Amino acid sequence: MLVDEFVDGAKGAALPLIRHDLGLSYEQVGLLASVPLLVGGFLELPLGVLAGQGRRRRLAVLGGGVLFVLTLLGTASAGSFAVLMATFVVFYPASGAFVSLTQAQIMDAWPERQAQVMARWDLAGAIGAVAGPLLLTAVLAVEGGGEAGGGWRAAYLVLAGLAALAWLGAYLRGPTVAVSSTPGSADGARPPWTERAREIGQALRDTGTLRWLLLIEVGDLLVDVLTGFLALYLVDVAHMTPAVAALAIAIRLGAALAGDAALIVILERVSDLTVLRASAAAAALLYPAFLLVPGVVAKLVILAALSAATAPWYPVVQARLYGSLPGRSSVAVTLSSAAGLAGGLGPLAVGLAAQEFGLSWALAALIAVPVAVLLVPGRA
Repeated sequence: MLVDEFVDGAKGAALPLIRHDLGLSYEQVGLLASVPLLVGGFLELPLGVLAGQGRRRRLAVLGGGVLFVLTLLGTASAGSFAVLMATFVVFYPASGAFVSLTQAQIMDAWPERQAQVMARWDLAGAIGAVAGPLLLTAVLAVEGGGEAGGGWRAAYLVLAGLAALAWLGAYLRGPTVAVSSTPGSADGARPPWTERAREIGQALRDTGTLRWLLLIEVGDLLVDVLTGFLALYLVDVAHMTPAVAALAIAIRLGAALAGDAALIVILERVSDLTVLRASAAAAALLYPAFLLVPGVVAKLVILAALSAATAPWYPVVQARLYGSLPGRSSVAVTLSSAAGLAGGLGPLAVGLAAQEFGLSWALAALIAVPVAVLLVPGRA
């Protein structure tokens, strides 16, 4: 997870350099953001079920890791838009095999502490997201600023090296002992296709599983989707400078990282659902305050508090999803991939609403998100 978010953070920071180096149009940059998400996400869909558990899953993880490294090397050497697009597309299923299946292995190995383990997993990702742009900055500093626009290639070579080290660690660690309560899915066995189809069908009919799937994507509207529109909101609506908007993004990432770290300690003392409800209640107050309060300092302080408050959402809800499918983590991986494809429409919906009604009203509609997070868990 650390290396995966390393790559994601570095890619976002490197896009201006990539565009300059390869002479990409804004339309091509947009395609690089949307096509890999849709095509690569579709290719990732069957991974969980195909990999199964035991030895097959381990081989899928290691094979995905090799492909993960190769896509980074391919990106570093890309000389055209077509090659870059191909590597970005293949990166999705490679990451799904290497990262998502590893997550499933860890969830199987710790069935009684899934929320606590997921909190640590999410913290590693948050560290990677913050460190990715810093890595690019360091590489450019070593290369003298990367004025020619090609310094991003060296950064991707470094990322490939880090990914290779992560793969080596996964290889040397050996297979993770999985805890399974589903007949025919024990380590080393693979249930028949009809059984897997039945398990997915059962999961889709289970209101608890669907609830957590829905909540993951709804909650993301006030996490990643808001982050994507934050700088635009601060500049276009709040009339702040681009420098302040950049500072706000850094504050948001830092506060979320602090929230992830605090969550590890909190979950040892408080139940995960109590944490989820408390964080949703806090966000329901903080988000409207962020939109309404005037002044740079006040907005940034509230933004930091909001970012820390929403930090528990993904790890807690994702852990609950795995908990709703005991012994069927492969099904959880497949359903998460499918929900992620649907969730990819979230930024589009916000963008369309902003185009029609204005960005301030589009973001104001997200006030409903913490209310939904607060109400959905119920008595589960």
